Amino acid sequence: MTPAAAPDVSAVEAARVRLRDAIYETPCAYSQTLSELSGAHCYVKLENLQMTGSFKERGAANLLLQLDPDERRRGVAAASAGNHGLAVAFHAARLGIPATIVMPTYAPLIKVTSARRYGADVILHGANYDEAYERAQAVVAERAAVFVHPFDDPRVVAGQGTIGLELLEQIEGLDAVLVPVGGGGLIAGVALAIKARRPDVRVIGVQAAAIAGMERALAARERVRVPAGATIADGIAVRQVGAITFGLARTLVDTVVTVDEEELANAVLLLLEIEKTVVEGAGAAPLAALLNRPLGLSGGNVALVLSGGNIDVTMLARIIERGLVKDGRLVRLGVILQDRPGALARLTALIAEERANILQIEHDRAFSRQPIGSTEVALTLETSGRKQIDALKSRLESAGYVVEERGP
Repeated sequence: MTPAAAPDVSAVEAARVRLRDAIYETPCAYSQTLSELSGAHCYVKLENLQMTGSFKERGAANLLLQLDPDERRRGVAAASAGNHGLAVAFHAARLGIPATIVMPTYAPLIKVTSARRYGADVILHGANYDEAYERAQAVVAERAAVFVHPFDDPRVVAGQGTIGLELLEQIEGLDAVLVPVGGGGLIAGVALAIKARRPDVRVIGVQAAAIAGMERALAARERVRVPAGATIADGIAVRQVGAITFGLARTLVDTVVTVDEEELANAVLLLLEIEKTVVEGAGAAPLAALLNRPLGLSGGNVALVLSGGNIDVTMLARIIERGLVKDGRLVRLGVILQDRPGALARLTALIAEERANILQIEHDRAFSRQPIGSTEVALTLETSGRKQIDALKSRLESAGYVVEERGP
């Protein structure tokens, strides 16, 4: 496929009609709290509310609905880090089309089990998307299946672009939209739709710094393959952007910025606490950029495309715990005390008086580096924040304890 095969806005408009009964036109809610934090009038486009939990349904369904009877009979195959595979599996099942999905072996369990629940033949292969892609191509050859590309297909791009049409209707006076970027299908479609009607609206891409394929490609003025990297934003961990998507991004996207892993994790936690919505790392990337990058959007009407919500609960638990530590609501203290009856009780009484909650105590005698007669206690405490931690440490030190605050 070449950039010349890129869709135009009429293809996006046709996709919207085609998808009317196939996907959910997601709400775009105004967030007072995020607006106060960012200085912009902030709206969140809740693509995590799609049936399979991500925007990928739009492109997958738009392609599948255009297959002819022979193609439907032969079935489809896809390579995916998760969300695209879920979308293909769900809509293929709805249309009675056999589907084979190849996912990397590290793909989140929730995405693997969900794809199988939708009836797809799921193959786990390779350490990354590229290796899964190669296996999917072999499946296409073996089974004469139709390959459903996750981003570099004009039908997929047009389907994703329907988000842009919805945003223009949902937000009066839209000034900018922040979009997660992996292979580029989402931002290419959104930019195509928005710029055709409102060329003044800024379209800003956001990538994980660990795998910034689009940012590097735009800087080099050609598609490049970036090294593999680890990121919690697995949905946008694509090493090389598509030919179609790169061509559209070069023309239509205003800028692409990157965010680091701590910023992504904090954005996931903020959306959970403030908006009461669960998003994966990729879906949190727009908020991470809005809060941590100088984008010049103060006072503007800004849409954040929360692209998906398929995050493993174990990953979410780690993000929550790290976030609590960063905010000072969870702390670990090492305390040296005399190894005498009642010493631990006196320590815990002081902690209770400062209204900190003890979650865990490790009382170490045998492996302590302290001299005989002293013992080391490690306490994990729940607190209200930095001010309470400092007050507690001061109280313990005033009582004669040696206190050390420990990192996560």
